[in-house]
Amino acid sequence: MEYTWRWYGPTDPVALNDIRQAGATGIVTALHDIAPGKVWTNEAIAKRKKLIEDSPQYSALRWSVVESVPVTEAVKTGSDQREQDITVFQECIHNLGANDIRTVCYNFMPVLDWTRTDLDFVQPDGSTALRFDQTAFAAFDLYILQRPGAEREYSEAEQQQAKDYANQLDEHQAQQLQQNIIAGLPGSDKDYSLQEFQDVLDQYQSIDENQLRKNLQYFLEKVVPVAEEAGVKMAIHPDDPPRPLLGLPRVVSTEADAQNLLAMVDSPNNGLTFCTGSYGARPDNDLTGMIERLGERIHFLHLRSVQRESRDMNGSFYEANHLEGSADLLNVVKSVVTLEKKRQARGVTEPIPMRPDHGHKMLDDLQKKTNPGYSAIGRLRGLAELRGVEMTLKQS
Repeated sequence: MEYTWRWYGPTDPVALNDIRQAGATGIVTALHDIAPGKVWTNEAIAKRKKLIEDSPQYSALRWSVVESVPVTEAVKTGSDQREQDITVFQECIHNLGANDIRTVCYNFMPVLDWTRTDLDFVQPDGSTALRFDQTAFAAFDLYILQRPGAEREYSEAEQQQAKDYANQLDEHQAQQLQQNIIAGLPGSDKDYSLQEFQDVLDQYQSIDENQLRKNLQYFLEKVVPVAEEAGVKMAIHPDDPPRPLLGLPRVVSTEADAQNLLAMVDSPNNGLTFCTGSYGARPDNDLTGMIERLGERIHFLHLRSVQRESRDMNGSFYEANHLEGSADLLNVVKSVVTLEKKRQARGVTEPIPMRPDHGHKMLDDLQKKTNPGYSAIGRLRGLAELRGVEMTLKQS
């Protein structure tokens, strides 16, 4: 595996020199200052690449993966703006390939890129983790947002539990829950009101799972040929959590979803970001089996583990330490090592880029402002553990 690290650009509290010292050689980043639906110019890409790679006094880094070129809501809903936004996306892919950046991670999740209810869930050792609490989420949906029709998606027991939960929240706690959930909304540094959030959700009133899947296929049919010409591998990120939320459909949650997506445009350039945390939040996803069956189309790895709190498909979970939790990353890494050996036997020498995804906030990071899930020390621990596992497996 190529050891990579997500970096949010020059404003990231984790600096490039910190990343070098963590043992990573690849950078995963994006031009976050460019709004969705706007072109990433050759000049802007080259400037960021130079910032990452042109430091002769230090050990070399390279811009390995883009995460992410945003797919606009117009593309996901199939609105009149779709054609223009797809053209912009195509130009971004072309320009990235021209700058020798060969892997692009993206997602097709409606509205929210990820969803958590608690960004500082205290662990027994005093570190904190991200958590998705199903009851807290239902309390937000039913009694804070008061989304029309939400009650149809919860059992009577779930509604009562959510009501009890909402009733014990004070004003500050309710506001914090709202902010935590809206943190997964692109551009979430904006202070969205509940009505503004509902307005975004309303764009999907006529979009069900079948229509969203059709819109995804339309997007792939337009973009993958451009990626082939540019020499860029497209790698879709799974839904997080991998289930419908807030009345929104999800179409990249299971192995069947992944197989269906790969068949939409049967090209090596149409591939997957294999996130063991997102897929692993569902008990019916067999992670090692998925690597064995989908491996030839896995272009990027996010290695993290969540601890599922029940066998319920819609249960709560929290981010575990990398070698703990429900994902069994020991055997996941073993499957990746086997996959790379098979690739090497066919003459494919390029390793799969992997980044340690998320990490507990710990030590002096507890007193720092960090991007949720992306503090330095928790990811440093995760990367060190995963490197040790891989080295042990290769030498044995």
